[in-house]
Amino acid sequence: MDSEGNLHNAVSSPISLTEETIARTLTTLSLSNYTRPQLPTLPLDLISEILCRLPVKLLLQFRCVCKSWNSLITDPIFAGQHLRLSTKLLVHTSTYSYLSHLPSMYVLKSYPLNSVFTDVTTNHITQHEFPSDRYVYFVGSFNGIICLATDYGGFVTVELWNPSIRKFKELPSLGKQQNPYQVLMMYGFGYDAIFNDYKVVVILKHTDNFVDSHELKVHTLGTNVWKSIQKFPFDYDVRQPSGNFMHGTINWLVSSKNKNPPLIVSLDLKNESCKEISLPAGYGVDAYKYLQLGVLRDSLCIVIGHDVWVMKEHGNQDSWTKLFTISCMRNFNKCHATFKVLHMFEDGQVLLKYRKRLTWKLMFYNSRNGTFKFTKVENMFEVCIESLISPCS
Repeated sequence: MDSEGNLHNAVSSPISLTEETIARTLTTLSLSNYTRPQLPTLPLDLISEILCRLPVKLLLQFRCVCKSWNSLITDPIFAGQHLRLSTKLLVHTSTYSYLSHLPSMYVLKSYPLNSVFTDVTTNHITQHEFPSDRYVYFVGSFNGIICLATDYGGFVTVELWNPSIRKFKELPSLGKQQNPYQVLMMYGFGYDAIFNDYKVVVILKHTDNFVDSHELKVHTLGTNVWKSIQKFPFDYDVRQPSGNFMHGTINWLVSSKNKNPPLIVSLDLKNESCKEISLPAGYGVDAYKYLQLGVLRDSLCIVIGHDVWVMKEHGNQDSWTKLFTISCMRNFNKCHATFKVLHMFEDGQVLLKYRKRLTWKLMFYNSRNGTFKFTKVENMFEVCIESLISPCS
């Protein structure tokens, strides 16, 4: 990177003092009937057009301006309009707290992306806590909603959380059979645009008398049940348990027990059917050891060796295209490092997850000049956009 200042400017949100000034002016005009009769009153549709371009933090405050504003800002239609214009990225981290005067626990915190260059411990937006006897998984994220799963001795619970508006919803229990031991194998969170449904998918392994069986369950937000897909063809070794959502599908990186190299298994959320997708060919066995599947600019993305590949047309194996090479990986690979691409900015800078052994770090890589810089964010994390979408709807 050229400098920390330039990098900060590259990823900072467009939210600024100018927006707050506009918002204050808008409030003054809206309340002109009560405070300054000489000022004009803006039409509600124009107010909506202005408000949907403001950050969530201000919008939550503006719900108190008047009843019409509160009704507008809490309207799901307005939330969708705001989402289409939203550009602010949030980083969500999971850490284990060992404070001596408090019980130990998993703590999930959310930060604006631009705060990763500062002391992130003082800049979090909100936090969510779990007891230490539960293991916490990031299932996935979409439209500002984070999906989390916790596992406590085979009892798996799933909940949806939007940290921007501080709302969460716990999904119905997955249950546990009395005899078989249950393990959460793979999981994913996505959106079916055809039916406007958010869906959570989990794949559970049941062990009964040393015999394993697998079950895929799907929950549609707004219902109160988990539906089982009885004929899910599970014959894989899991390489990456968290699925990647794109274009109505959830995609996992796996190894087939009958094929080599690794491959992608893709679940279509609309018809709930699966298919296999091959990775780019031409690499040796060592190049496939440290893989992480991701999504970049609405395309499946994977790093093989030093190369970043994207699938231009989902499901078309001939559409794999090499996007760029991460030159600094030659040094990292000596330490058995794993990379996952999270986001690519217009100026060629790339947001990456980097794992060495069991520790994840967040870093930026400049694909144009080959330089990189670590941020202050470590451990498990998820990156998603800020939104007003409620998981309770």
